[in-house]
Amino acid sequence: MAYPFQLGFQDATSPIMEELLSFHDHALMIVFLISSLVLYVISLMLTTSLTHTSTMDAQEVETIWTILPAVILILIALPSLRILYMMDEINNPLVTIKTLGHQWYWSYEYTDYEDLMFDSYMIPTNELNPGQLRLLEVDNRVVLPTELTIRMLITSEDVLHSWAVPSLGLKTDAIPGRLNQTTLLSTRPGVYYGQCSEICGSNHSFMPIVLEMVPLKHFEKWSLSMM
Repeated sequence: MAYPFQLGFQDATSPIMEELLSFHDHALMIVFLISSLVLYVISLMLTTSLTHTSTMDAQEVETIWTILPAVILILIALPSLRILYMMDEINNPLVTIKTLGHQWYWSYEYTDYEDLMFDSYMIPTNELNPGQLRLLEVDNRVVLPTELTIRMLITSEDVLHSWAVPSLGLKTDAIPGRLNQTTLLSTRPGVYYGQCSEICGSNHSFMPIVLEMVPLKHFEKWSLSMM
């Protein structure tokens, strides 16, 4: 999760988030190089008194500043499209969970199990135990197995919501009357926090999401205890 005064992204927990962080660094380096070149040209124009009178009419210069931006855009677009298609792929999910957004809590249904469903409410500040996080803890966490492909079916019962977990690179809108899907895969155990990322009313800030990723054998024990 994020920590105070954090400037960068949260640590990646899924392959998709690792790809997104890599693409961010790639695009940021291109922006840095362009900014450095523009700053150098501006400083050169302000500090030198020499002027090449035929520069503005040179065909070679016009060709370069037309082709170079096109090449830069291609270098940005190709990795971006690759990640976009990776995020849309559904690779034989082993667990399917239906997420239903309400004002202002989440409901979860494990569709592969019989009668395994629950509501997830935020724990009020005055009921928090020592060490629990304000506005982020819930009474029922979503327990999922690690290193397995999981499909999330996301919709809403009333207004627009958005199911988002930054560490996993997930953000999917919950729309009434429409079923959206996304996949997640966690590479390591842990507790990962998210929140509703769509303004959905007065208590929009009080819809946290908590995923507890555990090894498969612990997930099986938990599912048996919940049924």
